Amino acid sequence: MHAHRHDDSTATGGPVTLEAPSDADLLARLRARDPAAERQFYERHVDRIYRLILRMSGRPELAQEWTQDTFLRAFNRLDQFRGDAALGSWLHAIAVSVTLNGLRTHKRREAFAAPLEEATTVAARQSDASDPDLKTRLKAAIAALPEGTRRVFLMHDVEGFTHEEISDALGCAVGTSKSQLSRAREKLRTALAAFAPTASLQLGKESA
Repeated sequence: MHAHRHDDSTATGGPVTLEAPSDADLLARLRARDPAAERQFYERHVDRIYRLILRMSGRPELAQEWTQDTFLRAFNRLDQFRGDAALGSWLHAIAVSVTLNGLRTHKRREAFAAPLEEATTVAARQSDASDPDLKTRLKAAIAALPEGTRRVFLMHDVEGFTHEEISDALGCAVGTSKSQLSRAREKLRTALAAFAPTASLQLGKESA
């Protein structure tokens, strides 16, 4: 068995580095249109970007299409990357933008079906509710949230993003993300109060 790290060397006798390049190194190669760098960048981030878009859209076929669109847009906008955030965070923000724009061209109820089902399960579990009527009511309440409020609720309570990540992705202040989440939870509690007072009191008890 070969010990590649110790035995392999370059033509000048130097060791071959197996470490992944830094964002700065990768960015320089990307801007030079290095195909190997583009492939490395894609492979480094594609799984996370696909999962993000799938959870936002609920449609595997759309997630595949919009994942490709995300990388194409990123490659075409490398000159706009200023380094204010990590390269991965910048790509994440592009993916969110691509997905939100794409969702506007599809029926919202159908496009958000999967995350709404997951959100219903999460919220129902938090409230210890097993009543199918309550789950139906909860799903309808989530679907009725204003778009921005629902987006933050799904990203934070369902997808597990932090307020800082949501802020970077949506281009809003951290305080705005927190207030949107608080507003979403309050609207859900209000919508469920008359139907299941005890269960609704449990929703959103965890800290934001």
